[in-house]
Amino acid sequence: MFVIDKENIYEMIIKNSKFISYIYKVNNLNDIEIIINNIKNKYKDATHICYAYKIDNLIKTNDDNEPTGTAGLPILEVINKNNLNYTIIIVVRYFGGIKLGAGGLLRAYSKGASNVIKLCNLKELIKGFDITITFNYDNLKTIDYLLKEENIYEKKYHDKIKYSFKTNNITIIDKIKNNKDITINNINEIYIEKN
Repeated sequence: MFVIDKENIYEMIIKNSKFISYIYKVNNLNDIEIIINNIKNKYKDATHICYAYKIDNLIKTNDDNEPTGTAGLPILEVINKNNLNYTIIIVVRYFGGIKLGAGGLLRAYSKGASNVIKLCNLKELIKGFDITITFNYDNLKTIDYLLKEENIYEKKYHDKIKYSFKTNNITIIDKIKNNKDITINNINEIYIEKN
């Protein structure tokens, strides 16, 4: 399984219709909503804004009034063929006056998705865990030392400290599970980027 390194854009014209393909790395539905809204605001005069995304088992396609299955589904098939995760591809279409037919649309949306992926570097994903823990302030130095190599993406300081982090280090997970001073709020299996 792979993820892209950074967003990209690819443009092409097929029989006077302009197709603009975007690819983004996404982590959750909030990321997706923001990206789709930004594209819709940028291309208010577009004929169609079609997309597909995949975040683990969360998968969706949208044909945006193209004939059913001719836009979102071929985009998703390209995402799956490239074994991508945490990915959304959006293809904006400006109709050029010449109908492409169902087969032509399938090929156009597939080509747009394939070509925007080719512009990206892919990073391998491996199985890991998303973990949230809470602990007392007097354990801060110990926890910071224990997690010094981990990707702590959120820290909250209230009556107790809460850390959210991602890891594939089983030794760290075992140490956390066996430490009576740490409360595990949640532990979810996810895919993380291979170092």
